[in-house]
Amino acid sequence: MASKHLAALAIFAIVLPAVAMATEFTVGDDQGWTINFDYVAWAKDKVFHVGDKLVFKYTAGRHNVFKVNGTVFTNCTIPPPNEALTTGNDVITLATPGRKWYICGVNDHCANYGQKLAITVLEEWASPAPAPSPSTTTAPAPSSAYGISVSGH
Repeated sequence: MASKHLAALAIFAIVLPAVAMATEFTVGDDQGWTINFDYVAWAKDKVFHVGDKLVFKYTAGRHNVFKVNGTVFTNCTIPPPNEALTTGNDVITLATPGRKWYICGVNDHCANYGQKLAITVLEEWASPAPAPSPSTTTAPAPSSAYGISVSGH
């Protein structure tokens, strides 16, 4: 019975750090998802991992969010309206690693006002390495540092 609890605890200890490390990013911080904001500078020092979340906050009806590919992003080509996120508090969980692109499809917000975001998503946070098992035997300390002698001269 104790071994089942120990196994469950071990699994929990491995999974919890990965879940606990997920980060929620409000795109544009206090400015939110808006026009005339430098999203390149915003994303520059951030590290995005699988499992993190992007939150696009804006006034519903004034903006929207499209997840697009690199060509659509570069050209600011607006996808069909039914593909847009439009709640004003859109949360996207980053599910796969790689390059990701997002644009606003309202009027010319993408093309003329820079309302577009490109990020690179890395693999999931690595779980910390398990602690080494305690050992009952101790190796003798070497008498010299692998044959290297140090002189005061």
